[in-house]
Amino acid sequence: MRKPKMAGIVACVLLSFVTVVSSQAQTAFLEYMQSRMGVLEERIAQWHDHSSRYSSELRDFKNQVLKMLENFEKDRDTVRNEMENTNVRLDRLEREVDYLETQNPAPPCVDIDEKLSELHLQKKKKKEQYEKLTGCTKAENAEIVEPDVMLSPPITRKSYCSDTITQVNAMKILKRFGSNTGLWTKDPVGNSEKVYVFDGAANDTVYVFSRMKEFTLSSSTRKVPRIKLPYPWIGTGHIVYGGNLYYIRQDEEFQVIKFNLTAKTVVDSAVLPIEDQVPVYGLSKFNYIDIAADEEGLWIIYATRENEKNICLAKLDPSNLGIEQMWDTPCPIENAESAFVVCGTLYVVYNTKLPSRSRIQCIYDVSGTISSEHVPVVYFPKRYGSHSSMKYNPKEKQIYAWDDGYQILYKLTMKPKEELY
Repeated sequence: MRKPKMAGIVACVLLSFVTVVSSQAQTAFLEYMQSRMGVLEERIAQWHDHSSRYSSELRDFKNQVLKMLENFEKDRDTVRNEMENTNVRLDRLEREVDYLETQNPAPPCVDIDEKLSELHLQKKKKKEQYEKLTGCTKAENAEIVEPDVMLSPPITRKSYCSDTITQVNAMKILKRFGSNTGLWTKDPVGNSEKVYVFDGAANDTVYVFSRMKEFTLSSSTRKVPRIKLPYPWIGTGHIVYGGNLYYIRQDEEFQVIKFNLTAKTVVDSAVLPIEDQVPVYGLSKFNYIDIAADEEGLWIIYATRENEKNICLAKLDPSNLGIEQMWDTPCPIENAESAFVVCGTLYVVYNTKLPSRSRIQCIYDVSGTISSEHVPVVYFPKRYGSHSSMKYNPKEKQIYAWDDGYQILYKLTMKPKEELY
């Protein structure tokens, strides 16, 4: 009976010990949990403070941005209104200048041979002296031989063209007409004031304005005379020269069509002796052949697959559309947007796909007098996009340019090639 009693006592002692140990463990655990919860609550409180501060700063920043945007909108409206007013004033000024030009036309430039003028003056003096001595005129005494010198007919001297471009002296934006690509030009031969407008890189209708003022002031093409061509053109490489339109047609091969603007008929056509043609300008893929006019006649600007990295040049006979001579130039096709010829020198205008000013970076003189190293880089003011055509008028010393639908005149400053050395 003693053993069971003793066992019960031991069991009770152990149970009490376990109970004490368990109570202490629970107390320690609760204290630990309370400590951890206190740390978490402190961190939550800090996060709440930071979040409130950040929310406040974000709210303030948002209000500042909204205020700046509001001011920006006001400034933009102000600038827009000023630009519109400036455009209105500029248009009015251009119309007034055009009106003054029509009211006060420039006197015709007549080149008279000095020797011939001197002979005429001597003849007049001798005739007056003869009438004073004889008391009669040549008509009254036709049998009297007047001691005079027989005048030979005036000799037309072929002018030597030696000018080169040094800078763009002025720029005039005429208007916005038609699509982004096209060309406009005047006939540099003769006295015609007509303005010819080719809208687009593929069309068959040419608009004809009687003079520059009519083109500038026109607001609609409904009543504008037009010429419908027998074949549609391709590209913007056409030219009006000597009363004829020389334009590019693409059938099975590229053809040059000579179209008389008075008779409205095709005078001649020719397939150029050029094989495997590629676009001649890297930024104007629609141009395979560009016809240019200068003081010496007509030129062909083109490129071939055989020499696809550089531009080629050829002299064109306007009477029979024959090629007189051909040259390979060092001017690259890449980033070229247009080109023209002045006094037998090819000027290639370059641009980039990123916004920048157009500039002449490469020239080729067929006479070998000058090279790109001798000529300063000439910049064209950056206005809109890229020039789809640039037509030099040798009579006016101006370039008729088409820039993203805007028609622009560039007035050039020239100097003799010999002065570049």
